[in-house]
Amino acid sequence: MISRRQVLAATAAFTTLPQTVLAAASDNPCDHVDPFIGTGGHGHVFPGATLPFGMVQLSPDTSCAGWDSCSGYHQKDGSILGFSHTHLSGTGCADMLDLLVVPRTGPVVLQPGTVEAPEAGYRSRYDRKTETATPGYYSVDLTDSRVRAELTATLRTGLHRYTFPQGEAGHLLIDWHHANVNWWEKPVRAHIANASLRLIGNDTLVGGRQVSQWAQGRWIFFALKLSRPVSAATLYSDDQEADGDTVKGTNLKCVLEFADAGSAPLLARVGISSVDIDGALRNLDAECPDFDFERVRGAARAAWEQELSRVRVETGDADAKRIFYTSHYHALLAPTIFSDVDRRYRGMDNEVHTLKPGEENYSTYSLWDTYRAAHPFYLLTQGQRMPAMLQGLVRMGQESPAGPPIWPLQGRETDTMVGYHSAAVLAEAYRKGVKGIDYKAAFAVMRKRAFDDDVHGLGWYRKLGYIPADKVDESVSRTLEFAYDDWAVSKLAEAAGQPADAAFLRERSRNYRNVFDYYTHFMRGRLSDGQWVTPYWPASLGHNQKAWRDFTETNSWQATFLNQHDLYGYMALFGGETEFEAKLDGLFGASSDMPDGNLDDISGLIGQYAHGNEPSHHVAYLYAYAGAPYKTHAKVRQILTTLYHAAPDGLAGNEDCGQMSAWYLLSSMGFYPVDPVSAVYVLGSPLFDKATINVGEGRTFTVEAPGNGPDAIYIQSATLNGRPHTKSWISHADIMRGGKLILRMGKTPNKAFGRALSTRPPSFV
Repeated sequence: MISRRQVLAATAAFTTLPQTVLAAASDNPCDHVDPFIGTGGHGHVFPGATLPFGMVQLSPDTSCAGWDSCSGYHQKDGSILGFSHTHLSGTGCADMLDLLVVPRTGPVVLQPGTVEAPEAGYRSRYDRKTETATPGYYSVDLTDSRVRAELTATLRTGLHRYTFPQGEAGHLLIDWHHANVNWWEKPVRAHIANASLRLIGNDTLVGGRQVSQWAQGRWIFFALKLSRPVSAATLYSDDQEADGDTVKGTNLKCVLEFADAGSAPLLARVGISSVDIDGALRNLDAECPDFDFERVRGAARAAWEQELSRVRVETGDADAKRIFYTSHYHALLAPTIFSDVDRRYRGMDNEVHTLKPGEENYSTYSLWDTYRAAHPFYLLTQGQRMPAMLQGLVRMGQESPAGPPIWPLQGRETDTMVGYHSAAVLAEAYRKGVKGIDYKAAFAVMRKRAFDDDVHGLGWYRKLGYIPADKVDESVSRTLEFAYDDWAVSKLAEAAGQPADAAFLRERSRNYRNVFDYYTHFMRGRLSDGQWVTPYWPASLGHNQKAWRDFTETNSWQATFLNQHDLYGYMALFGGETEFEAKLDGLFGASSDMPDGNLDDISGLIGQYAHGNEPSHHVAYLYAYAGAPYKTHAKVRQILTTLYHAAPDGLAGNEDCGQMSAWYLLSSMGFYPVDPVSAVYVLGSPLFDKATINVGEGRTFTVEAPGNGPDAIYIQSATLNGRPHTKSWISHADIMRGGKLILRMGKTPNKAFGRALSTRPPSFV
């Protein structure tokens, strides 16, 4: 149904906003960020405008269907649907793309068209040479629409600026049905309910809807205000009559027409909220009260400069610097703010709550990925933000009917991936001395999952000590990751003053032994009667990989090294450190051939090591535990220089909300947390001559690498604050105290460095 309203809009004098050119200092980290890295291949990132941890991600949508379009954008598509306000960064599941704004000239077209035939809908091809993306800003020339689009953002709002052909009319199409679809469903579709649009006066559009895609039943509201009145406005709905200036139903759209579109740039400022329209309006009025595009753009760049300056690197390799600062940029795109300026937010129980002063609420926690390196990186560089971010996880667990956060997105639990690694993030914070967290409450949330809940095979895990492959899919990975969570929760039990629970969980964390096949020296699926599953081959996903997997986005080769704690006890299963080192050599030296039915996630292969997926990320550092850190140096440098590139397809796999980038950030500076809960980092092979981290409270920690070079990849010796450092690891406390670590590099291995047992990384501590 259609509701149309003509607006007699007297065109007021409109001054074009100045195109201020921001003078960039040569050492400004923003100048080295390339948001297009990862927008090709399987990186799944978006190039649009956002702020660090921003709730709004205003970015172009080139597609809303298909695995490589999980972020809504891919380099291969060649045409743009429009510009929407929420996007995921580097995930393998699809959602978001809320509130699509489409600037156009010519006749109104309501259907989107396709990538293959953009002329059949409101899509527009674009000139890639005109496409620009820098932190907080995006622009492009739309060829078919003949409109120049520019975007910038605040935390909770997006600001659009559209330049139409001079002297021509134009319109904005608002597609409120547009969404990223569940590409794994057949047919693919978005589930929209309770949708509404309402016109207010002659320059404002508001709306709300409930979306069930990956995050089931999430709410989103918006308020859009225009820089000048519309000439006419038309509301569309497939199934309900319009009620004056309001329309409800499905497939909602609105066309805002401007007879004078080409007289001066047209701007639209948009606020969003998960609570209600009033929340969106308050966010808009508080953060973007006017249409000063250059002010907002400048503030966005300043916010990025402040955050990206927390880590500085020195190198003559321009591409490496570009990759590093882009990695830092990507690492700060999630988690995302998820509360309004009035402190209201929609909780995991789908109810509206109000934060206490000083609290903040976040969303978009890809915890299966990010507990490994992204959260450790935040603890080094985002100390002021951490208490709110971490206490928010505790609050989510208290609010959620589903229990501990696993993969929370916009107030809903997606229950994606295995384990419950919010436990690891909180245990790491406790071990690293983060204050302001209610660890007793955190343990209460995690204890219920560890001792009582019967989900995802936990009942079998408690009964048998492993999860049987004939009862639960991905049983081996689930067993191993529940074992790691037992280790993490044991530390929260210590924090809560529960030593008996801590001791029990510490011992149960050794359940990894129950899926270790002593004959093959591989982790392997096991049946409920205790027998090993057959057929079996280590490069497969499971005993029937087309229908049933024993592993989560890994195979037996990779899962065999999934253990991150109790590493000395683990090495004993292989027969000792020599045999364990040989098994690691076998992983990196194995054929990379995969059987039919392999997953695209298992990518970035060196032998059977798969850097494109997170379970492998700590593996190169395991040599240090076997007394051969020089092999860690070689493998880490190989990964840094061959699996990251300054190009759209420069990531080996999904970015995964900062984890792929955080691996690069930490590893290129020379250290990595194999077991984040242990509060230690294993030394690797620093890529830069010098890296300096602002760790807070006026302190900095610097890593220098004299003698470093493309073929000088091995640590020869080390000093920490002027004193000899013979260990192949460094503690979190050492870094946070500030100081200087000097790693002298050379072309040949110093096999004595880190060889003695007393110099190896501690484990199970």
